[in-house]
Amino acid sequence: MIFVTLGTIPFRFDRAIAWLDSLLVQKVIQEPMLLQHGVTNVSTLLRHPQVTATPLLELQQFLEHVDSSRLIIAHAGQGTTRMLAARSARFILLPRLQRYGEHIDDHQLWFSQGIDALGVPYCISLAELEQLIQNPPPPFPHKLFDGPKLADHLLQKYPV
Repeated sequence: MIFVTLGTIPFRFDRAIAWLDSLLVQKVIQEPMLLQHGVTNVSTLLRHPQVTATPLLELQQFLEHVDSSRLIIAHAGQGTTRMLAARSARFILLPRLQRYGEHIDDHQLWFSQGIDALGVPYCISLAELEQLIQNPPPPFPHKLFDGPKLADHLLQKYPV
């Protein structure tokens, strides 16, 4: 199974849906796919019988799908990426881009570029996504960062 997580922020990720639809039509993706999509409209993908979609998943369900999936395609949120790495998942990042209205800036792209050297692949084109689905990366072998989460650091530094 391929598990796709687009996050839950209030921005649509239509580019991801168009790319996944193209890969399903071309039969690059033939296995079951679960899509956690937040506010993004996924109606075009639901015509494919192997696609199941939900706006949100409870954390335990999310982790179960991460652990049981052959491959995870994820938005490049730092929390999601850190969790996937910590679980030794086999994953690809698909950063949201400002120019498509997918986020307020390109921080997901900058983050992806920064951790690419650590062995976390990302794609910004349909051709790159197709290549990574056909030749998935190995499971991530270790934690991504040893430091605290940013929120924990800020709460320590600036107590409420």
